[in-house]
Amino acid sequence: MTDLRRVARTMFDAAVRRADPARAVKRHLEVPAAGRCYVLAVGKAAVPMMRAALAKLPEVADALIVTNPENACEVEGATVLTGSHPVPDVASAEAGRAVMRFLDQAGEDDTVIALISGGGSALMTAPAEGISVAEYGAVNTALLGSGLGIEQMNLVRQQIDQLKGGGLLRLAALAQVRGYLLSDVIGDDLRAISSGPTVAPIGTATEARHVLENAGLWEGLPNSVRQHLQSASSPGPLPAATNLLIGSNRHSLEAMLDAAPDGYPARIVNDALTGDVVEAAEEIVEAALAAKSPVALIFGGETTVRLRGTGLGGRNQELALRVAELVTDRLPAGWVFLSGGTDGRDGPTDAAGGIADADTLGRVRTAGGDPAKLLANNDSYAALALAGDLLICGATGTNVADVQVLLIPA
Repeated sequence: MTDLRRVARTMFDAAVRRADPARAVKRHLEVPAAGRCYVLAVGKAAVPMMRAALAKLPEVADALIVTNPENACEVEGATVLTGSHPVPDVASAEAGRAVMRFLDQAGEDDTVIALISGGGSALMTAPAEGISVAEYGAVNTALLGSGLGIEQMNLVRQQIDQLKGGGLLRLAALAQVRGYLLSDVIGDDLRAISSGPTVAPIGTATEARHVLENAGLWEGLPNSVRQHLQSASSPGPLPAATNLLIGSNRHSLEAMLDAAPDGYPARIVNDALTGDVVEAAEEIVEAALAAKSPVALIFGGETTVRLRGTGLGGRNQELALRVAELVTDRLPAGWVFLSGGTDGRDGPTDAAGGIADADTLGRVRTAGGDPAKLLANNDSYAALALAGDLLICGATGTNVADVQVLLIPA
């Protein structure tokens, strides 16, 4: 690993450490003054968030964790369930039913503490009446391959799920609900984090239908989903709740600034890098070509990939490969670009993203691959594997979206 590749990895690791969910919970969690206390933790950071809460709360009536299998482990004093990510399945639905039973315990003088982190949209599901788990999963598969942004996807999810878009509040209507949220959403819209179980929905069923029609997805959806969205009535007002943002992507970008090496002036170019990964790559390269080197250019956000092929990969892997393709012979030799998900998992792979440099495409070709064909097939994982450029770190136990750094020597 070259010095700049090590620097890029060090900066990524700093971003992950800054998103420590346990430290955030310890700093912000308030102990209820009276009544029984029920603690629910949902998302990829659920385990450390729950451990921190149990350590601070003097007494807990019941505690339930819903997380991904990679982050699941035994937590004394809590029940641990796993769901599927990024596409929900039967386990996700079973977790959703368990959450509904859990909430049903809370009474008028009780408090439900909801520890919410990214990934909960898939890990915990409760499909609306008449929609099967398989049909619900098919909708999510279509959304993930559509190129839609997270807010639009979660607007749809909220309208076909009993727990999302404030659904948790309705199910715990007698109790006081306090939400503590770790954001994986750029802009930190609380309604979009894990599809907003403790806040108002992003939109209506009619707006969800318009999103699906504009994306060309409506006609391909299961009949049960279309019928539900066409006939859904407007719900009444939500019960009151308290919600607090306790961590975000911006905090991690600032940690990357602090970790930049001497001699490499660092700056955050864009802390809201969203939209199609092709356009994001172009934006990064444009900033690189305009920058005075040496420099460390930092980005954060959550891009989308429009699936056109049958390959395996994720938005960070594809972004790394596309940047490499665009900057070939246009930057000083020795540049390094890293794009990674702070949760340690990019798409349905074991990689967090990729680390590319000026020789990445050459190594792919030497190993027998065609970078352009692999990209066209959305097969970024195979391409980066051939180059030895996958970013592998394992599940991190947190999730504040994605971070990128482009290091350009003099």
